[in-house]
Amino acid sequence: MKKIIQRLARFAKDKKEKKTKKKDKKEKAVEEDSENSEDTKEQQEEKPPIDVKALLSGMADEMESRTMLLQGSVDEEKAGEIISGFLALADLKPPRQDLKKGEMPYDPIKMYISTYGGSADEMFAIYDIMTWCKEHCDIQTIGLGKVMSAGTLILAAGTKGKRSITAHCRVMMHSVNGGHAGELHNLQNEMEQMAGLQDSYIQAMSNETNMTKRQLQTLINKKINIYLDAEEAIGKGLADEVWNG
Repeated sequence: MKKIIQRLARFAKDKKEKKTKKKDKKEKAVEEDSENSEDTKEQQEEKPPIDVKALLSGMADEMESRTMLLQGSVDEEKAGEIISGFLALADLKPPRQDLKKGEMPYDPIKMYISTYGGSADEMFAIYDIMTWCKEHCDIQTIGLGKVMSAGTLILAAGTKGKRSITAHCRVMMHSVNGGHAGELHNLQNEMEQMAGLQDSYIQAMSNETNMTKRQLQTLINKKINIYLDAEEAIGKGLADEVWNG
């Protein structure tokens, strides 16, 4: 009986020691996790904010060509690429010094365009950056294959006298498109916004082409897609000449 009691006591003691060790190990792990968490938090706090200008400046240093390509849909991603390119080429590189009268501080940017169109908002984002960029350098636009919808304003936004179109390029213009569903007051608001976009498009096109606002409104009021060949596009002032390479 005495031996049994001794064994039970020894078993209880061993179990207690194991439990104590397990508890100590767990507490140590918690402390280590807490320290790692604090270190991570400190690293996150110490992490400097992203310097977009520095990134674009690095991009400008790496860009050897001043040629850009807008191919495919005019969407948020494509607009971001185009805008970044213009900023890198016409703002962050050091300008030329000792300019003669009429010279630009930067060499021209050549932009090839082949698109079925896309977002009106992204079209205006690209248009606005091109308008600003033309204060620093000429922009040569070249239409290839198809320049439609949102692409027409981007083609026309090049520097006048430096806008080209290939012989078999198709150009298409139309009114602002959109589709909405929901409550009546929201639909009215969306319709007002679309009408405002269309007015802005007509104003911008009249600034960049030979067409007046009334002529543009007449075209758009036909409520169909207006297709133009290269010569017709040149006649309306969307481009200046047929591209010969």
